[in-house]
Amino acid sequence: MFVKITTSGPRQYVKLVESYRDASGVSRQKVIATLGRLEDIQAGQTDALVNGLLRVTGRPTLDEGTGEIDFASARSFGDTWMLTALWQELGFSEAFRRVLRPRRQFDAEALLRVMVFNRLCDPKSKLGIHRWLEGAIVPGVDPESVTHSHLLRTMDTLVECSDALESAMAGLLRPLIDQTLSVVFYDLTTISAEGQSEQNADLREYGLSKNGGVERQVMLGVVQTADGLPIHHEVFAGNTAESTTLIPTLTKILERYPIERVVVVADRGLLSLDNLESLQKMTVGNRPLEFILAVSARRYGEFDTLLEGHHAQHCAGATQEVVGELGWQGQRLIVAHDPEAA
Repeated sequence: MFVKITTSGPRQYVKLVESYRDASGVSRQKVIATLGRLEDIQAGQTDALVNGLLRVTGRPTLDEGTGEIDFASARSFGDTWMLTALWQELGFSEAFRRVLRPRRQFDAEALLRVMVFNRLCDPKSKLGIHRWLEGAIVPGVDPESVTHSHLLRTMDTLVECSDALESAMAGLLRPLIDQTLSVVFYDLTTISAEGQSEQNADLREYGLSKNGGVERQVMLGVVQTADGLPIHHEVFAGNTAESTTLIPTLTKILERYPIERVVVVADRGLLSLDNLESLQKMTVGNRPLEFILAVSARRYGEFDTLLEGHHAQHCAGATQEVVGELGWQGQRLIVAHDPEAA
């Protein structure tokens, strides 16, 4: 048997029909019962009949449900809860809220936390953060309060009070840094930028990319300790010469982190004769700044005169893989030959 819908004039009827074959073997249909008009069936007036048939067959009625298990996606919370605990333990929540709260009527600190956690857990665009929050729980944050407009306005707020935020961050990081000796690594990379629009004070400039070729880009400089703790970053225009960023960056680090001794490690792209002269004049307290800079092979000839006496005394017969260590005006200058730059 099966259900069949027939039409009579403007109305449609639902019928219970049985198929059978007559004596000659021809397939025919026989109406067992007319269940009513189609609109009445859609209105649920035959639920009692359907439930009665289900009971006869020993199946759950419409009211009792099917008994099947529905599976729904769970919202992740382990990583965001751990990050929230770390955020609060480091003092970020209170410090950032003091800086950001006077700037906006909405909770900029909470939105900043959402964007940072998303970047660490599952990086998305600002619009993608809404989809991420559908499957993730950020403690203390109502997903309905996270709007695309407020995320963009939070980014504007970060630009407006970047100096205050960086000072607050430095205060929180100072206890985590070795106050006696801090080996600081500094390097830059390039980040390609899409689009051809022009903005005031735009940092997107055409320059030589780390991936090769010329691209529209920005340059990102990062400073970290020997333990891998990032303590400072700065974004430069995409056409900035690397060597010009070293001294200003070091000056900011020494102002924000009053440590006793600093050994700066930088690669060959940051080396210039002007930098060497400026580095020699920098001090940390009463001590001269110490630094290790790589020298490209094509520039090695510039240091022949400088190292001539040192070579004669200490490096006779030595290979050029590592030139040596020079005591100069109370400072240590280690110049390493870099054969790859030949």
